[in-house]
Amino acid sequence: MNPGPGPVRLPGNPRILVTNDDGIHAPGIASLETIARALSDDVWVIAPLAEQSGASHSLTLHAPLRVRKEDDRHFAVQGTPTDCVSMAIKHILADHPPALVLSGVNHGSNIAEDVTYSGTIAAAMEGTTLGVRSIALSQAFGFKGDGRLRLQTAEHFGPRLVSELWERPWAEGVLININFPDRDPDDVAGIEATRQGRRDQSNLYIEQRTDPRGGAYYWLGINRKLSNPPEGTDLRAIYSGRISVTPLHLDLTQTDSLAILRGAVEEARAGLGLSG
Repeated sequence: MNPGPGPVRLPGNPRILVTNDDGIHAPGIASLETIARALSDDVWVIAPLAEQSGASHSLTLHAPLRVRKEDDRHFAVQGTPTDCVSMAIKHILADHPPALVLSGVNHGSNIAEDVTYSGTIAAAMEGTTLGVRSIALSQAFGFKGDGRLRLQTAEHFGPRLVSELWERPWAEGVLININFPDRDPDDVAGIEATRQGRRDQSNLYIEQRTDPRGGAYYWLGINRKLSNPPEGTDLRAIYSGRISVTPLHLDLTQTDSLAILRGAVEEARAGLGLSG
C-alpha cells in the first residue's frame, strides 16, 4: 500500500465546514468528516437533509429553509448544498465562520461537464463566493464494474492532499476540484494537476427500456471504452487511475472573445443610434 499520510494537522486548528450533495447520512460525508478530523479538531457538518445530486448552484428562494440539529456539530438543512453553505457561514457559524469548506466525498466523479451540474462543486463555489477556501472531493466508481464505492481511497489520500493545498496560496475566486479514481489505494497510479476536460459527445448514449406496464423510460450514459481524452485533463487522469486536482474559477468570462464582441457591440451601437 502507498505510505500513510503521516502528520497532517493544519496549523492553528482551523474551523472546517463539511457538506455535500448526497445528504447528511450518505457514506461519503462520513468519509469526508474522517478526512477533516485528521486536519483539525474543529469540524462542523452542515449538509442537506435529503439527496440533492444535480442541484448545481441553486438557492431555495420560494420556500422556507428548515434546519434540524442532529447534535452539537451536525445540522441537516432542508435545502440545496448552496443553501447549506450559506446557512453555515451566514447563520449557524456566523460568530466564528469556517476557514475551509470541504464538500463531498461525492458518490461518483465530478469531471469534465459534470462540474456544471454538480451540487458538490456548487457547495465549494458558494464557499468561495463567501470568501472561504473551498475544496470539492469526489470518488469515482463504476469503472471496475464491481459496483464498489472505494471511499477508502479518498480517506487514504485526502488528508495529505488537502493539507498540501492549504499550505499554498490560491488566486482569488478559485476553488479546487479533487477526484479520486475507482481504484484501491494500492493501485492508484499517481496524482496529477489537471485542467477540466471535455467529453466526446459521440460517446454519450440514450438507452430506451420498457417498464412492466409497457411504458418507455430512458437511461443516459457514456461509453468509456470508446473514450480517449487528451493528456492533462481530469478525464484522462481518472481513466488512467490517477488522482485529479483541478483549479476551477468563479469567473466564467471567455476573455479571448472580448475583442470580437466589442467589435460587434460597436457596430450594433452605431446601427441603433446609441452613444454609449
